[in-house]
Amino acid sequence: MGMDEERMETLVAYTARSMKTERPVPFGASIVHSKSGEVLLRALNAVAKEHDPSSHAEVRAIRLATKQLKNTSLAGYTLYTTCEPCPMCMSTALWAGLDRVVFGATIEDANRHCRQIHISAKEVTERSDMRCEVVGPVLRERCYTLFTDPNMLRVFAAWKGVNHD
Repeated sequence: MGMDEERMETLVAYTARSMKTERPVPFGASIVHSKSGEVLLRALNAVAKEHDPSSHAEVRAIRLATKQLKNTSLAGYTLYTTCEPCPMCMSTALWAGLDRVVFGATIEDANRHCRQIHISAKEVTERSDMRCEVVGPVLRERCYTLFTDPNMLRVFAAWKGVNHD
């Protein structure tokens, strides 16, 4: 197993712990030093919890990391995420100057369960003058198991018709 797969497996395990809570989420993100592999931090999606449509795992991780480092640049870091970043999240990654974004499940996978904007992370990057390597899907099936956990499926069913996914 390569470095990206190991880091993704660790993130999936972290995110899977939320399946045992009242508010499970399949979306987890981590910020990792690109060279050393040291994990700076991890975050989960908190849209429903925080009543904030921008509280996606990736955006939360980037916000927390830049605050922790007291720097708006995350050059030298990689973002790992259990699902392909939406355009908002990928744009935030670009603005933060991340070296790489590595994702697991795809936007199409997520769309089987919740609403999505159908613009790939790679397309957002290609249409920008900012550079960031986008890698994925990595451990796609493993990441997709977060979406199909019985507790998560129960929550998705409750979300149908509710404007908070």
